[in-house]
Amino acid sequence: MALDADEEILQDFLVEAGEILEKLSEQLVDLEQHPDDSDLLNAIFRGFHTVKGGAGFLQLDALVSCCHSAENVFDILRNHKRKVDSELMDVVLEALDHVNAMFEQVRHHEEPTPAPAELIAALDALAKPASEAPAATPVADSAKEAGSSDDNGDITDDEFEQLLDALEDEKGSNAAGSAGSGASAGGGDSGDDEISDDEFEALLDQLHGKGQFSGPPEAGATGEQKGEATTGAGDNGAGSDDLISDDEFEKLLDDLHGKGGSPTAESSGASPSPASGKPDAGAASPGTEKPARSAGKPETGPAEKGGASSAAPAMPSRDASAPVAETSVRVDTKRLDDIMNMVGELVLVRNRLQRLGAQSEDEHMHKAVSNLDVVTTDLQSAVMATRMQPIKKVFGRFPRVVRDLARNLKKEINLEMHGEDTDLDKNLVEALSDPLVHLVRNSVDHGIEAPDVREKAGKPRQGTVTLSAEQEGDHILLSIEDDGAGMDPDVLRRKAVEKGIYDQDAADRLSNAECYNLIFAAGFSTKEQISDVSGRGVGMDVVKTKIGQLNGQLNVESELGKGSRIVIKVPLTLAIMPTLMIMLGDQSFALPLVNVVEIFHLDLSKKNIVDGRECIVVRDKVFPLFHIKRWLVKGAAGEPEPENAHVVIVAMGTRRVGFVVDQLIGQEEVVIKPLGRALQGTPGMAGATITGDGRIALIIDVPSLLQNYG
Repeated sequence: MALDADEEILQDFLVEAGEILEKLSEQLVDLEQHPDDSDLLNAIFRGFHTVKGGAGFLQLDALVSCCHSAENVFDILRNHKRKVDSELMDVVLEALDHVNAMFEQVRHHEEPTPAPAELIAALDALAKPASEAPAATPVADSAKEAGSSDDNGDITDDEFEQLLDALEDEKGSNAAGSAGSGASAGGGDSGDDEISDDEFEALLDQLHGKGQFSGPPEAGATGEQKGEATTGAGDNGAGSDDLISDDEFEKLLDDLHGKGGSPTAESSGASPSPASGKPDAGAASPGTEKPARSAGKPETGPAEKGGASSAAPAMPSRDASAPVAETSVRVDTKRLDDIMNMVGELVLVRNRLQRLGAQSEDEHMHKAVSNLDVVTTDLQSAVMATRMQPIKKVFGRFPRVVRDLARNLKKEINLEMHGEDTDLDKNLVEALSDPLVHLVRNSVDHGIEAPDVREKAGKPRQGTVTLSAEQEGDHILLSIEDDGAGMDPDVLRRKAVEKGIYDQDAADRLSNAECYNLIFAAGFSTKEQISDVSGRGVGMDVVKTKIGQLNGQLNVESELGKGSRIVIKVPLTLAIMPTLMIMLGDQSFALPLVNVVEIFHLDLSKKNIVDGRECIVVRDKVFPLFHIKRWLVKGAAGEPEPENAHVVIVAMGTRRVGFVVDQLIGQEEVVIKPLGRALQGTPGMAGATITGDGRIALIIDVPSLLQNYG
C-alpha cells in the first residue's frame, strides 16, 4: 500500500468507499430476496468495481484482489450465466466482511490483511458459468473477451487492436476493406485511435448483437447513409429501445479510448488500418466514399455533417454532467461540537436578557430582545442541522444482522424499514446503534417463531420484523415490531418471582404493561436455554440503561399470539433541552419536559395511603406521591407539610408518579453542563445549567431519582 499517499486523496477514497460499502451490505441482502433484479445486480457490480478502482490507485493490492474476484461473480450473475442462491450469498457476504475489515485497516493507516486464499478460490469458482457453454469460435471468444473488458473498463490498446484484427479477418471481403481504407483516406492525418463508422458499427454488432444499435435498414444504402443512420440512433436513443442512447454512446467511447474526448475529436492524423494499425495511404473516390471527418476543419458540408455527428451526442451529455464547483466541505466534528457549545452559551445569554427585558418598560429594549430571540433560535436550528444525520446510518446494518441471525436460527424473516431519512443528532445516531441491535436480535430470537410453528398457528411461514422512525415535535420515535408469538404476562410474573424481583403478592398486582417492562430488569430472561444469541438477561438491561442516559423513554406493547412492539422516544439533540423550571425552597431545579405529563394544584389533605405510601387519585387513576424537596434540599425533611402544593405528574415508560413542588417558574430551554468531579455520580442529577436570572440550577434525572430515593 502507498501508506505515504496524499492524505487528501486517501480521505476522499475513505469517504467514497465507506458510503459504497455501507450500501453494499443492504443491497446484497435485498438481492437475495429479489435475485432477478438486474438494476440491483448492476449497482452491486459497480460498487465493487468502484472500490477496486480506488484501492488500485492507492496500491492496496489485497483489497483490489478481493473486490476483483467479487466483481467477476456479479459479472457472471448479471449476464444470467448463474443464479443467485443462499450458498453464493454466504460466500459473497463473507468476502464483503473481509473487504470491510481491510477498509478499517486502511482507515487506521495499516497494511490490509489479504483475504484467505480459500475465499478467493470460492469466489473464482462462482465466477464461472453454472453450465459450461459449447466451444465458441476464436472470433466470438475474442469478442466476448472484449465485451468483458469493456464492462470492467480495463480494455488495453493491444486488446483493442486484436479485436479490430479479428473483425477485419472475419469480414473477408474487399468491400469492407475498401470502406475502411476510404474512411482512412478521408480521415487524412487524424490520430491513431480513430476508427471508421463501419468498423465502429461492426464492433457494436459483435458486442451487443447484430443490428441492435443500427438504424432501420434501407435498400442500397451507401457507406455515408449507413453512417448517418448510425448517428441518428445516437441522437434519438432516448426515444426508442432499439437505438443507442447518448449516455451509452459516450460510455462506450470512454471505455474504448479512455476518459476524455471521443476519438474523432482529437487532432487530425492518419487513420489506422484495422489490420495493421498504420496509416492507410489508399485513396478513395469522393463520389463513392465518405468525405473527410477532420475535427480541425470548422466548416463542413452537409455530407460531412452526417459523418461528423457520430461524436456529437457525447458533447451535450458531457456538458450537462460537467462537475460544478464544490458545494460541500469536510469539517471536523469537534469543530461542530465547539460551535454547538458556543450556541448553547448564546442561548443562556438570550434567556438572561429576556428575563431582564421583562422587567424593563423600554419599548426599544423589548424589540431588541425579541429580535435576538428570533436570531438565536434560527442559529440554534441551523447549527443543529449541521450535526444531523439520517437514522439510515444505523438502520443500514440491520438487513445483514437479521439475515445472518435468521439463517443461524433456521427461521424465515423479512425485515421492513420505514422512515430511514429521519434526521437526529450525530451523537444520538452513534449512541442508538447498540440498543437497537439488541432489540432487533431480541425480536428475531424471542419474537418470531420457527416456520413450522407459525404454519401450525395459521400464520405465514415467513415472519416480519418492522423497524420504523418518525419525528414527533422535538423528539424521535423509534419502534421495533414483530408479528411473532407475543409475550404472556403470566409467564413474566412467574419468572419475576423465580428471579426474586417481586414476591408473589406484588407480582399478582402487576398490570400487563408492567409485566412487559420486566424484560428490562437486570438478569431477567424467559429463555430456558442459554445460547450464543440470548438467554443471559443482559442485553435488554443494557438497552434500558442506555436509553435512560439519552433522556429517552421505553414503552412495550404486546399481544399473545399476535406479536410485540417496543417504542423508544429520544430527544432530537442532547445539547439543548427544554425543561420545566421549578422551585424547592429557595433553590431552582429543572425537570426535563419529556418526562412531564401534567401539572395541577392539589389540596394535600385529600391524599390517600396505600401500602404505606402516599398516593393521589386523578381521574380514577392512582399515582404515588413524592415530596422531592425532602430528598434534594438540606433541612427540608423536618419542615411542616403545607396544606396546598403544586403537583407535577412525570412519566418513565408506563410508570407515572407525582412530584410535590413549591413553585412553578415556567418552561425554559437549558444547556446541559456536566457536574464537577466532586459531584459526578450524584443520584438523581443529570447535570447543571445557568437559568435566566443568572443562578445555577440542577437538572433532575427522573429515573435515577426514583431508583435511589423512591
